Amino acid sequence: MFVLLLLGLGALATRAHADSGSAPPLFVPQLLDAQISYVAQKLDRMHSAYTGPLSLPTGGDQALSRTFGAYLGMRLPAHLAFYLDGELFTGGGINKGTGLAGYVNGDVVRAGPGSGGKQRPYIARAYLDWNLPLGTNSAPMARAQDQLPGTLATQRIELKLGRLALADDFDKNRYANDTRHQFMNWDFINAASYDYAADTRGYTDGFIVAWVQHHWTLRYGVYQMPLQANGQALAGPLDRARAEQVQLSLHPFGSDGFALRLLAFRNIAKMGNYAQALALAAASGATPDIAADGRYGRRKHGYVINAELPLADDGDTGLFARWGWNDGHTQSFAYTEAERALSVGAQLSGAHWRRSEDRIGIAFDLNGLASAHRAYLAAGGCGFLLCDGALDYGRERVIEAYYRLQLGHYLQLSPDLQWIANPGYNRARGPARVVGLRLHLSL
Repeated sequence: MFVLLLLGLGALATRAHADSGSAPPLFVPQLLDAQISYVAQKLDRMHSAYTGPLSLPTGGDQALSRTFGAYLGMRLPAHLAFYLDGELFTGGGINKGTGLAGYVNGDVVRAGPGSGGKQRPYIARAYLDWNLPLGTNSAPMARAQDQLPGTLATQRIELKLGRLALADDFDKNRYANDTRHQFMNWDFINAASYDYAADTRGYTDGFIVAWVQHHWTLRYGVYQMPLQANGQALAGPLDRARAEQVQLSLHPFGSDGFALRLLAFRNIAKMGNYAQALALAAASGATPDIAADGRYGRRKHGYVINAELPLADDGDTGLFARWGWNDGHTQSFAYTEAERALSVGAQLSGAHWRRSEDRIGIAFDLNGLASAHRAYLAAGGCGFLLCDGALDYGRERVIEAYYRLQLGHYLQLSPDLQWIANPGYNRARGPARVVGLRLHLSL
């Protein structure tokens, strides 16, 4: 991180130039963003007929997470740019990030293997971004995280290569995609069934190529999978383990209007199979263990449909919806434990009460499991998030509401309420109620 500090000091010297919106000079690091986010949450006491190793505590819990980030960029020749992001996570989440499919704090995905007193700074993203213009039209680009100021061709071929966050480019949504400004629950960052490749901090190595046109964009990406479920280490060569996704984004009324995204993904990794793990347990009389059944070459595929509809206030008021599905034969591996997901919600601009930078969000999500996954948990098997020791299956339902209060130019304060029925898909437990407060400072 000493290198990051030096780059950051150099970037501060060029901050004024970046703020002007004009293209920065070549080979000069730019500080594009720096942020601090605090999330404090409290879980109320809840009913439970029984508990298991990863169950939410019936007596309640509370937690505080803290994330710090510095985001740098540098313009290079030949339509190239380089981005380097450093982050630090400290603290933790309720029940150490387990017990729910729709977990209540999206920043906890960044805890990584450092939880338990060994948290330290890390490189989040480090990648090259190449944009080849396909026409003469361009749009102005303001300084932002992982976005150098200047202009960008509206028709182009784009290639990214390096350490990336897959969710930066796939399954994005204007109203439900950013845990630091919008909803906190995982279910509203991405479709819960989208088991996308990432280490325990949310990042991986890979590449993405995009063909961008005025009214549509086609993206294809290939990334490394974790070596094991919810693991920090990434698997080796792409011919052994990889995640592939293709997404068609449609913008029939322009970039600020209605958007529809159609996503398909396939994961190949050393995964366990739920049915096979159950069969092995039945033969031996032991509790099923999906991790012990891991074999290279096993696959998972799925789909996501993602829509957003701006209604008013230059798009700051609008609706969103997501539907997701995956086949559910192999173990949940990187995001959360869900094979079926449906979410709907809305964002309302504070312009209606003379607080134009404030926002209200409210959303509902319904998660489900495939039959083999259900049977595995009912038999006492454990996943990386769920393990109640038994299961009285019911779909997990999440409702979240927040108010984002803008305090000056740099600071936001967001009280948040979450209600979860059948936590961990278990009708014998809950409902769970979580009250939260998020403080976000962006420079």
